[in-house]
Amino acid sequence: MPLPKGRKAIAASLSRLPKLNSAETLEESAQVKRSTSPSNGAPKKRTAFIDITNAHKVQFSIPGKKKVGVKKQSRKANSTSVTTKNQENLQRSSSVSSEETQEPETVEQSSEAQEEPLKDEVAVAEELTAPSTPTAREVPSHLKKQPIPAEFDIDSENQDDCFLCPEYAKEIFDYLKEREEKFILSDYMSQQPTLNPEMRAILIDWLVEVQENFELYHETLYMAVKMIDHFLSKTPIHREMLQLVGSTAMLIASKFEERNPPCLDDFLYICDDAYKREELIAMEAKILQTLSFDINIPVAYSFLRRYAKCLNAAMDTLTLARFYCEMSLMDMDLVIERGSLLASACLLMAIVAKDLGGWSPILQFHTGYQPTDLIPVVRKLHKMLSAPPDSKLKAIRGKYSHRVFFEVASLPLVDLEVLEKVLSQ
Repeated sequence: MPLPKGRKAIAASLSRLPKLNSAETLEESAQVKRSTSPSNGAPKKRTAFIDITNAHKVQFSIPGKKKVGVKKQSRKANSTSVTTKNQENLQRSSSVSSEETQEPETVEQSSEAQEEPLKDEVAVAEELTAPSTPTAREVPSHLKKQPIPAEFDIDSENQDDCFLCPEYAKEIFDYLKEREEKFILSDYMSQQPTLNPEMRAILIDWLVEVQENFELYHETLYMAVKMIDHFLSKTPIHREMLQLVGSTAMLIASKFEERNPPCLDDFLYICDDAYKREELIAMEAKILQTLSFDINIPVAYSFLRRYAKCLNAAMDTLTLARFYCEMSLMDMDLVIERGSLLASACLLMAIVAKDLGGWSPILQFHTGYQPTDLIPVVRKLHKMLSAPPDSKLKAIRGKYSHRVFFEVASLPLVDLEVLEKVLSQ
């Protein structure tokens, strides 16, 4: 059906019209654009970059108006150009006749004498027109990019993939490793009068289920656990508020890591409506203020993926190391360990379990850890994994018992003596 003309008629009949096709939509948009012309009182358009470009120097020819004085100026310009050309031709002819009568030596001397002042004038003009650029300073030695030996280069093969940042990958992870020193934790459970390590383990086991149900990234889970630990190390809370802290930390981590994070109502739903919307929002503000809004905490999962790349490890080997690393989230004794060191110990245990060797020089180069640095963390991990499983904590073992994760949770654990022997070599 044809559209009625005029904006008022369109606005009044929108509720009665069916869906517009593309032609009708274009027609309506054309009417709206015509209504916002400067003649109707709308603000006039201007060039966006008029202050920083030469747009204000451009002269526009308006149809219907005659250019005043253009012909006269062109005639004057033509006449002046003719006279200058005539003078140049006279000078050339006189110079040619004079050069024919002179001897060769005098000609060379006169040409050299004319070239010298011309060179000086050109040099002065170049100095005046050249932009004043500051002198280049030498980069200090500690800021220069250190060359990576060819045998330790793991990023050159990804030069065409801009998402992996192959030019800066080594520097990025070195920076994250340095940043870990700002987020060192201690055993804070003594500062929590109503909490204990078992309650914390139950909370993390529940967060693993949340991560699976919402299909969130693993980095989101690790970051949420880090925020929980840092918040609890600074703020005593009651046990009834522990689940609220966990779900709120997961919400913040989702906003930081996910492309499409779950909404606030989803987290209220998974808490079985035990908390109100206002309480979750207030807890979100409290956690962020307590952490001074610095939540970009380096996590072990990121280091684990980087270090596994050094060996071109297969997916089953990496998944086994992830299982060890995710199990460590529930152990209070491993909270104090740095993420890079924890990831290195988990990867070593997976390498030995798959009989892929030991702590190679390329791993020492990229991790910065010697085999002796891993021994204390490997012992803690082995003690945790060899303990009988708790019937209340089933999420992680059930997750990694699935065939999608190569059923790595059912693999036998390597003996501690074998691990220490590999590290002592």
